[in-house]
Amino acid sequence: MNRTAQHQRVTSETKINIGLELDGQGKMEGTTGIAFMDHMLDLWSHHSGCDLFIDAQGDLEVDYHHTVEDLGICLGHCINAALGDRSGIQRYAHTIIPMDESLVMVVLDFSGRPYLNYDVSFKTEKVGAFDVELAEEFFRATANHGRLTLHIKLLEGRNSHHILEAMFKAFAGAVKQGVALVGKGIPSTKGLL
Repeated sequence: MNRTAQHQRVTSETKINIGLELDGQGKMEGTTGIAFMDHMLDLWSHHSGCDLFIDAQGDLEVDYHHTVEDLGICLGHCINAALGDRSGIQRYAHTIIPMDESLVMVVLDFSGRPYLNYDVSFKTEKVGAFDVELAEEFFRATANHGRLTLHIKLLEGRNSHHILEAMFKAFAGAVKQGVALVGKGIPSTKGLL
């Protein structure tokens, strides 16, 4: 089974092309134009086992918002397309990841029903030039366009970089579990996800 997808989004603010292979080797190629997002998506790729190709240009001179949100939209589209009818997948997954003093829990369901519950707070507004509030926009866009239910909860944490890193690693671990092929047929009594 070849679980791959590609999605391009072109607006007056961004031009983004993302390719995804769910059953990859955890490699990321390309750049978002935002060093911190490159770091987070590289971590995500490595810990999810997914291969990720990114070619992104955005209006970074304005701020990072449009690019980060559109990256989430494109990644969500790719996840949804690569899963197809979601036959045989584990579907549910959860991961709790520490990063030094920080501890983040991610629980997800590839339910076909988009939802984000984001219970994370930061003591700073930025990590370097990156606005920490953009993480919520990224995950909301990914959940909405990936058609998944996603809960992200900060259990402990003070350092904003550590919190963000734990979030992306926990999301990666949950995706790895949730997309794992464990059986046959649609994992729902409804017969449809």
